[in-house]
Amino acid sequence: MTQYIAHIRNHDKKIQTLDCHLYEASELSRLFASKLGIADAGALIGLMHDFGKFSKDFQNYILTETGLCEPDADYPSDQRGKIDHSTAGAQWVWQTISSFTRNGNHDEGMLCGQILALCIASHHGGLIDNLSVDGDHLFKKRIEKLDGLTHLGECKIKGVDILQKAQALAGKELLVAMLKRLRSLGNPAETTTNFNRGMWTRFLFSCLIDADRISSADFEYAENTAYRQRQKPSWAMAIERLENHLKHLADKPVEEMGPIDSIRQTIANACLQRASEDQGIYTLTVPTGGGKTLASLRYALHHAQTHQLERVIYVIPYTSIIEQNAEVMRSILEHEQDEFPWVLEHHSNLEPETQTWHSKLAAENWDAPIIVTTMVQFLETLFGGGTRGVRRLHQLANSVIIFDEIQTLPIRCTHLFCNALNFLNQQTKTTAVLCTATQPLLNKLPERVHHKGQLQIPDQNELMPDVADLFEQLRRTEIKSMLQSQGWSETEIAALALNELRDKDNCLVIVNTKAWAQKLYQLCRAELDDQTVFHLSTNLCSAHRQAIFQAMRQRLDDKQPVLCISTQLIEAGVDIDFASVIRFMAGLDSIAQAAGRCNRNGRLPTASVLVVNPAKESIEQLKDIKQGQAHSRRVLDELGDSDLLSPQAMSQYFKYYFFDRANEMDYPVPAKQLGVDDSLLNLLSKNDKNPQILQDSRHYAMLRQSFKAAAQHFKVIDAPTESLLVPWGEGKELITELCGLDSRDTKALRRYLKQAQKFSVNVFPNDWEKLTQQHAAHQIGETGVYYLEKQYYSDEFGLTTTPVGKAEADIL
Repeated sequence: MTQYIAHIRNHDKKIQTLDCHLYEASELSRLFASKLGIADAGALIGLMHDFGKFSKDFQNYILTETGLCEPDADYPSDQRGKIDHSTAGAQWVWQTISSFTRNGNHDEGMLCGQILALCIASHHGGLIDNLSVDGDHLFKKRIEKLDGLTHLGECKIKGVDILQKAQALAGKELLVAMLKRLRSLGNPAETTTNFNRGMWTRFLFSCLIDADRISSADFEYAENTAYRQRQKPSWAMAIERLENHLKHLADKPVEEMGPIDSIRQTIANACLQRASEDQGIYTLTVPTGGGKTLASLRYALHHAQTHQLERVIYVIPYTSIIEQNAEVMRSILEHEQDEFPWVLEHHSNLEPETQTWHSKLAAENWDAPIIVTTMVQFLETLFGGGTRGVRRLHQLANSVIIFDEIQTLPIRCTHLFCNALNFLNQQTKTTAVLCTATQPLLNKLPERVHHKGQLQIPDQNELMPDVADLFEQLRRTEIKSMLQSQGWSETEIAALALNELRDKDNCLVIVNTKAWAQKLYQLCRAELDDQTVFHLSTNLCSAHRQAIFQAMRQRLDDKQPVLCISTQLIEAGVDIDFASVIRFMAGLDSIAQAAGRCNRNGRLPTASVLVVNPAKESIEQLKDIKQGQAHSRRVLDELGDSDLLSPQAMSQYFKYYFFDRANEMDYPVPAKQLGVDDSLLNLLSKNDKNPQILQDSRHYAMLRQSFKAAAQHFKVIDAPTESLLVPWGEGKELITELCGLDSRDTKALRRYLKQAQKFSVNVFPNDWEKLTQQHAAHQIGETGVYYLEKQYYSDEFGLTTTPVGKAEADIL
């Protein structure tokens, strides 16, 4: 019997047979797709995804590329890497499923066939466009590709056993199961329904990608299987450990209890009481310092146990606080004797955009009970291109997702986010909790954009029984507007900070730009010793920032003077307590977050947050800040500064903010980028500006999304960053180890890259260009990971684009 090859292991040239790989992928994809209620659909696409590998051309290709045979005349060298092995399976599935009719109508069979075939055809490069932006029917072209290029006829002869199993799966029962779920998505004419169809397809695609990658990787690296978790977590064990911790906090002696502690207990108790309720989308509106991390964890663990869910996912806006939150959870939940860790921290600063085999191995697929990740990673999973992010999408099913500081959601992602979260809740047994002190009212968007999608949150789904009373109980600060008609100069702001330090013993100044942080630090540093004044920005690696936080907290505990000049990275979720805060004018949500670092633990009867406006500030490119300033001024003019931290003031602020920016919420893309003025929401839903749709609307009972075009233009942040490993602290040794690492030692690579995340800095394109022009950034082998030359990293300011000693801070 002829043995057909799927993969050949690098180190020992052992063969993974094609039958074995297809059966493994089929069973895994079946398991994952069962979360959507369509297990057989998952099994079918897993079985047929590599069907084209039965062809002689592919078998010649893989033998030659792995050195097991010499190229022959049937395999010319210019064909290397060009053998199409994904279209054959897609063609067979399309031909089989699309032929189903009901009352003489092929539409339903064609829709189901297209969804399945699209997943198979796309499994190497990411979901392809059904329609190109200029109206070309790309799916149709792919499916009609000539047999001489796809080898379907040859593969049907050679893969007869696989085909028999595929035939057994591709019957009427499969179509009925798919149509039942597709009909639940709503009216096909609506934006949200078309969006849901696309998300449903992407979810199924995720099942295939993860199944394929696991089968391939576990064959190449057999030791991987030991790290995979096959059973649902024991939530009872996690709950016991958390409840013991909370009891320990509650049992502290009275003299050790702060005035805020009893309120935090009340918040945590309220979350416990609501955890047994139905799945849905909830809000948790708690003032800063109210203990949201432990309260939301309590809710999530008990809710997961009640509904037998698979994981808890924390989505956090900034990498700067991921380590802090993950470490809190680990310290409570993880014991040395545990077989697997409870908490997986994933922000992938060092995960290269262009994947090598090694970087694929280093990436995680969120296979852990508790995931702590960033909003960037979450949104890339939902909307990014390629296969790296989407692989994790199916892991969002059967889960509790906690969104920390939800107000930081990028405005242009609003409708995409709302539609996706509604889909996850309604279709995949996912519960979501939006946590913040400053709720952005994503369920009450301006009326003129309701049809584009907003969150479905009933009023009773706020977890706190009386939000207004809670804010009053936790009122520890007051906002004082110190805005001046001409603005404040550098020296005036520095003098104000030094006066606050002298009067209050410690002070935090939060600015809007890195340039201002450096200039103020230098002015204050000239007046103070180097033990008193600290600088923080995202130019410092995470480990460096944590060392600074530790030093500041120690000095604050020891009642020693501290002056910290920071960008807004300190606002969200950082547990630190200053007696005075100065905040540059910003959005009211940012001002409220700044207030959360002032008198956080209620040690003073009250404390002040002073809001100032610098005379000169380069924020023309920082639209969120500029718009936020304008709407904060409007609320300040209407309400004064006496009640700016109330939920009512915040609601008014977001009402103005969203009304003015409603046209940005669907992620608009201009014609100079796309060829036509459109939006990513439209490309991923109705796509009704597409020439093909305009010409033939009836044909589009089928999928119409331009998935690839949308993914190519999707960026969570305007300027996507590159990550650099920096030579600070242990980062120096890690660079040395990685540079000297044997490329075949994948275990060590995985270990070092995980450690290296704390010693990396995200670099924007303009700074990356400056560094590469000066040969300051170097790639480590073929890993796709870069490291920084030591003279470009300052102990005070972190990464610089000029050698340390030559850099000067300017207000740009």
